[in-house]
Amino acid sequence: MNAVDGFLEYLRVERHTSPHTLDAYRRDLDALTQWCLAQGEGDVVQLQAAPLRAFVAAEHRRGLSPKSLQRRLSACRSFFAWLLKHGRIAANPAAQVRAPKAPRKLPQVLDADEATALVEVPTDAPLGLRDRALLELFYSSGLRLSELCRLRWRDLDLADGLVHVLGKGRRERSVPVGSHARAALAQWRAETGAASDAPVFPGRGGGPITPRAVQLRVAQLAQRQGLFKRVHPHLLRHSFASHVLESSGDLRGVQELLGHADIATTQIYTHLDFQHLAKVYDAAHPRARRKRGASEEE
Repeated sequence: MNAVDGFLEYLRVERHTSPHTLDAYRRDLDALTQWCLAQGEGDVVQLQAAPLRAFVAAEHRRGLSPKSLQRRLSACRSFFAWLLKHGRIAANPAAQVRAPKAPRKLPQVLDADEATALVEVPTDAPLGLRDRALLELFYSSGLRLSELCRLRWRDLDLADGLVHVLGKGRRERSVPVGSHARAALAQWRAETGAASDAPVFPGRGGGPITPRAVQLRVAQLAQRQGLFKRVHPHLLRHSFASHVLESSGDLRGVQELLGHADIATTQIYTHLDFQHLAKVYDAAHPRARRKRGASEEE
């Protein structure tokens, strides 16, 4: 087994890394390996910092975005750190290599009225109870798409209003389920009569619904509800986080609810909250903005 395959196997077995992340790591490290071969650098294990910087620069010239370069370099850092830990190299050549900075885009969110309009789908429509339960749970608890798709009825405690999920890195957490979501889920279960080990949202054949099916359904329901913008499951997670932070101001609490390992990931929502506060200030404060004089152009 070569070094890259050994590293990926370590991620899969010991770190329980998701298949999606493993595929991304494999693509990034394959790109590095192919570049080393093309440049005559030899075995990727022996790569030094200067050639690694040249690799990043070559990928940048090839048109890779700063965000993609950052992800690619992150894969390299993790790979070389694993080699260093196992004594196969003397130093991590990626430790001092930096990718171009990417402008950080704030996630889009629905406002409270838009979120309410989305989740209140008619329950008398075909699959209406399922759709209502799915949307209410997304917005109520801020689950990731993969977490929602994997849910079994045994993971839900409707009496106490909790959902137990296994998130990234196999980190477990319990998240509150709001009253509207609990009611919708109870109606959905009463209709299906599902056993405790059955998927909450089954797909074809009775197995868990696929992430792609949920994405398509959410987009379709948003249009039906009159939300003519790009609505996707993660937008509901963003909206959940922004609305909870806006009301509570508790960043640590939102971190726990979202299952973020690093609070820096959660801090992006403080920028969203600040934008909201700035709009309130501009609209309410008598001296927030310069008043236009009679001589100013309209």
